[in-house]
This record gives sequence, C-alpha cells and structure tokens, in this order.
Amino acid sequence: MSPGARLFVALQRVLPLHAISAGMHVLARAEAWPVRRALIGIFRSLYAVNLDEAERTRPGDYRSFNDFFTRALKSGARPADPDPQALLSPCDGHVSQIGPLDGNLLLQATVAAKRHTYTLEALLADADFARGFIGGSFACLYLAPVDYHRVHLPVAGRLIAAWHVPGRLYSVNAATAALVPGLFALNERIVLHFATAHGPLALVLVGALNVGSMSLADLGDVAPSRGRSGAPERLSVTPRDYARGEEVGRFNLGSTVVLVLPPAMAEFERVLRPGAPVRLGQRLGTLS
Repeated sequence: MSPGARLFVALQRVLPLHAISAGMHVLARAEAWPVRRALIGIFRSLYAVNLDEAERTRPGDYRSFNDFFTRALKSGARPADPDPQALLSPCDGHVSQIGPLDGNLLLQATVAAKRHTYTLEALLADADFARGFIGGSFACLYLAPVDYHRVHLPVAGRLIAAWHVPGRLYSVNAATAALVPGLFALNERIVLHFATAHGPLALVLVGALNVGSMSLADLGDVAPSRGRSGAPERLSVTPRDYARGEEVGRFNLGSTVVLVLPPAMAEFERVLRPGAPVRLGQRLGTLS
C-alpha cells in the first residue's frame, strides 16, 4: 500500500469525520443558485456524468447538489434481467468482494496474503437475525461518486424491519478497506431485513465519509448520528411487500451496499470478481 494511502487512512482515524460529514450534509442541500451551480459544475468536471440517461438532463433543473447526486434515471435506462430466477444487482457500482461466507465471516480484503474479515453479527447488529445466514453468501458492492446512487431490491420480498446502527464514517474506498479491519461493521449503516420466497435476505446500506445521510423509500432521510457510538435503533417503517427491482433507499453521497443471502438461496455468476463493474438490474446470480 502506498504512503499516500496510509496517510489518508491515518488522517481518518483522528479527524472529526461526523462533523465534516455534517458540514457536507448542509452544503449539498444548499439551494442558492451560485452554490448548487458551482458544486454541480465541479463534480461534472471531475467525473464523466452521463445526464442523457437521467430523467432531468439539464444541470439547472436540480434544486441542490444532493438532488443532482441522487438523480432518478429515465424509464428503461436500467432494464432488469428478464429471467425471473435471476438475482439482480441492487445498484450500480463495482464488486468489492463476492462469494460464500466462511461460516459467519465475510471477506473484506486480502492484504499481503492476510485476510481481513468481519462477522455477520457485527455487520447486522442482531445475533438472532445473523444466524439464518451462517454458511450463506454475500456481495459487497462499492458505489463510486459517478454511479447512480439509488438502491433497489434484487428479488421480490417483504420488508420486515429496518435498523439504524451508529458508527464511524470512514471512507469505503479500496485503500481504507485494505487497511481498516472490520470497516463495514464499524461504519454507520442501515440494515434492512426482508423475507422472500427464497428465504431471508439482508440488505445493508453502509455510510461513509461525507455521506450526510441515507434515505429509505418509505421513511425519508435517516440522518447520521452525532457520534460513533450508541445502540442500534429500530426505525419506524411499516412492513410491506416490495416488487423485484423496486427502489428501497438511496445514498446522499457515496458508499457501499452489502447483500447477504442464506445458504443455497442463489449461486453468484462466476465471472464476477473483485473490481468487476455491475449495473442495476443485471444478473448477479441465479436463484435456487
């Protein structure tokens, strides 16, 4: 790992990440035209944003930078795999890790032949819920700034519960994942419990540096906690059925989705390896 990457991670250990992210939360929602024009313009100069696939194709049509960042896509921009047995990608992004669980352990990164792992219990913050996934499989998907930042359900299911888990706000880029053990179980996150015709499913939205908040389709913004500690909070969502491919939430800047499946629910596509790009609606695997 380069000295620059190590310095970046070291700074995250000492900087007030929640305060920085809270400031970005306010700035990203500023509706004054000079502010939103400057932020959107800078972002578009740094990243190749394709607005042709967005519902609103003109930068001036967005009321804030966050409105632009969480932009909706035109109908048909991300067609779902037509095979009803296809397990869909819940988002745009790149594969960080994918494959079987080692008992109750998820692989985070391999660094100098050493494996960084974290446990189901730590990620899901619920030992009873976690037991149903022991020996199952998972996919960890990283969303880069340029990606579409809404999250959809990969298979039809019923939302049973949603939890907000306080934590850190480390970056979730490759360098931080390689150098911070248990990263995705340390960061603030929303854990969604679904029941499907194929078994339970966990969908975890992981917060990160500058992620001012995350949102749920039926609840709106779930603001970050003021600090990195505290007990998980059950959110007041009404259990309901979601269609395959329906939007369940979104990131207001950045981050990572972790999809956790029980044993024998699905087999992931063998071509998917760390670093592989994925698009919302493409086949991640085949349901049993």
